[in-house]
Amino acid sequence: QVRLVESGGGLVQAGGSLRLSCAASGRTSNTYAMGWFRQAPGKEREFVAVVRSGGRSYYADFVKGRATISRGNAKNTVYLQMNSLKVEDTAVYYCATTWTYRGLGTQDYDYWGQGTQVTVSS
Repeated sequence: QVRLVESGGGLVQAGGSLRLSCAASGRTSNTYAMGWFRQAPGKEREFVAVVRSGGRSYYADFVKGRATISRGNAKNTVYLQMNSLKVEDTAVYYCATTWTYRGLGTQDYDYWGQGTQVTVSS
């Protein structure tokens, strides 16, 4: 099993920045993909960004140019730097991981964190 713990959420004004962190523990390995999803009230959980074990990353269109996903040196930590935050970025952000990259859907990830709230005020 893999346990994921997110941190770094909070309240920020529109135009500001946040860096989310996610630490994996348990049965971790260098050979997995780690990503971020978000869920706003009344909406389905949606893909934000993912970084594969080889370093290739993908972003949702709504964060391209505003977010950077990266992994720590130990490979069991992933970060999401978000800049130029918008009110519509308000959501609970979830870290997720899978042993083998399969895609960008929620069904493609096997382990999930509890989430961290990001609130962007106008």
